[in-house]
Amino acid sequence: MTPASTPGAPATGEPADGGVTDEELAAWEAQGSPDGSSRTRIVIAAMAVIAIMVAAAIGFSVGRLSTLADPTPTTTSAEAGFSRDMQVHHNQGVELAMIIRDRTDAVDVRTLAYDIATTQAQQSGQLYDWLVQWNLPQGSRQPDMTWMTLPTLTGASGHAHGGDTATPGSTHTPGDPMPGLATPAQIDQLTAASGLQAERVFLTLMIAHHQGAVEMAEALQPRTTNATALAFTRAVIASQQAEIELMTRMLDDRGGPVDLAG
Repeated sequence: MTPASTPGAPATGEPADGGVTDEELAAWEAQGSPDGSSRTRIVIAAMAVIAIMVAAAIGFSVGRLSTLADPTPTTTSAEAGFSRDMQVHHNQGVELAMIIRDRTDAVDVRTLAYDIATTQAQQSGQLYDWLVQWNLPQGSRQPDMTWMTLPTLTGASGHAHGGDTATPGSTHTPGDPMPGLATPAQIDQLTAASGLQAERVFLTLMIAHHQGAVEMAEALQPRTTNATALAFTRAVIASQQAEIELMTRMLDDRGGPVDLAG
């Protein structure tokens, strides 16, 4: 199976418009991270390795989709709902990443934003292709996040965080906002900022955005036996939790989170 076309990373030394060049990265690595330590640089390097491993694992799993014995999901299944809603979630992650790359000269933030934009665009394309392969529509008449209210495979109701029973107080209502999704006012807040303030707004927003994606991935796990979907959720959880740790350190170095617009 051929994945849906997604934006590819530029060739070495030839970044996309506004990208970070090899010379910028080399200069940044020579001088260390913004706080004078090598911690952030080391974590970003580790994240590059993780991204490669995750992409390889997902690519292998997606390639085997048509050969697995799993039944084809229906249009109201958790797998289909997750595929649609996570596309929306990832596409906003790409949007936020591209906004910050135009509003800061900080190489570590621009490098992180480029990684987020390319990774989430690729994964969004894969989710689109799942629905194509399953002969299901990309849209649904059901409210957003309805799949998160479906019982788990063991019969538990509500939203369970990666387990078999619902977590008290965590039941999701169809049509509720997606976890971690930035509001229009918050996007305007990021768009209006620049420099250090833009970096703080972006990191505050993206930490919450990643936490929401992890929540969605954990919610699918007890609702599917599809091997490809399970591999995808594990990859999302591992990579985004690692980036949450990185962004938390970067945000602390810049004075901590900001108050977000409503």
